[in-house]
Amino acid sequence: MKYKDYYQVLGVAKDAPAKDIKSAYRKLARKLHPDANPDDPKGAEEKFKELQEAYEVLSDADKRRKYDALGSNWQQAAQQAETQRRYRSAQQEDVFSSFGGDDPRSASGFSDFFDAFFSGIGQQQPQARATGSSRFARRGGDLETTIELSLRDAFQGGTKQVNLQIEDTCPRCGGTGVLDGAICPVCHGTGRVITNRKLDVTIPKGVRPGQRIRLSGQGSSGTGGGPSGDLYLIAQFDERDKFERKGDDLYVDLPVGIYELALGGEVRVPTMSGDVTMTIPQGTQSNKLLRLGGKGMPKPRGTGNGDQYVRLVGMLPSNLSDEELELFRELSALRNGKA
Repeated sequence: MKYKDYYQVLGVAKDAPAKDIKSAYRKLARKLHPDANPDDPKGAEEKFKELQEAYEVLSDADKRRKYDALGSNWQQAAQQAETQRRYRSAQQEDVFSSFGGDDPRSASGFSDFFDAFFSGIGQQQPQARATGSSRFARRGGDLETTIELSLRDAFQGGTKQVNLQIEDTCPRCGGTGVLDGAICPVCHGTGRVITNRKLDVTIPKGVRPGQRIRLSGQGSSGTGGGPSGDLYLIAQFDERDKFERKGDDLYVDLPVGIYELALGGEVRVPTMSGDVTMTIPQGTQSNKLLRLGGKGMPKPRGTGNGDQYVRLVGMLPSNLSDEELELFRELSALRNGKA
């Protein structure tokens, strides 16, 4: 991450008043606009973007105050920001992989330096009712992360204790990154900290992959006495489970011998609520699907359960004895009319 000298980009002094910053921006914007540089539109576009970035920070009082506070500590703050960025990227990758797609959210379009320190400043937050002596109470932002579940968790529902790493608003500086005119020593200017939380989460019966579980008041802390935001947990499931889920229905492979397929009979089948007995009709083909009604996942809002489908996988016997081989030859001859 490279340090950006925004004052140098605009060609103004560090104590320049807001009107001089605005005047310098307008003058340079006319000069550097890509339309005014047809011989080098790509280079002009990069310089124009850098100019916009500098003005975005220096024209905003909160951003400028934080930028001025960075000073010689900017590298330490950048390391903290990089840690936060990697954490956030990993969380977003988990969240959006649940839906089989890429993260639709994008950065500001400015440099990594800007996104690390300034992209969250100045964004509107929901206004909360003032409490106590503060007239500027604001509700904390909502947070999102993933929760790893098993199919049994979703089948049974109930309370599950989880340990989560949550990116939260820095409690020391209130998310500004600046404390008493200097970089906050807790968050190192990022305005965010990563905290460990142990939470009791109520898992809804039948929760589906990608479904959000809302934990009220467990999001980012509010400022000025405002309430905390909410935490949303995105349900993810272990794909190694022996059951395959399709909506509210479950599918499972059941190895059976050729004798059960040919002659029929009863077999034990695993279900989410325990093993059950299932009858195989005589002359059933391998890969045949048999349905167990109501043995699938709970449906939303308590409207019963889906079904379970059992795929019969025929297994040939191994290590046949000479006598068994001879009997198979007789059966083959009988089937082909040569007996």
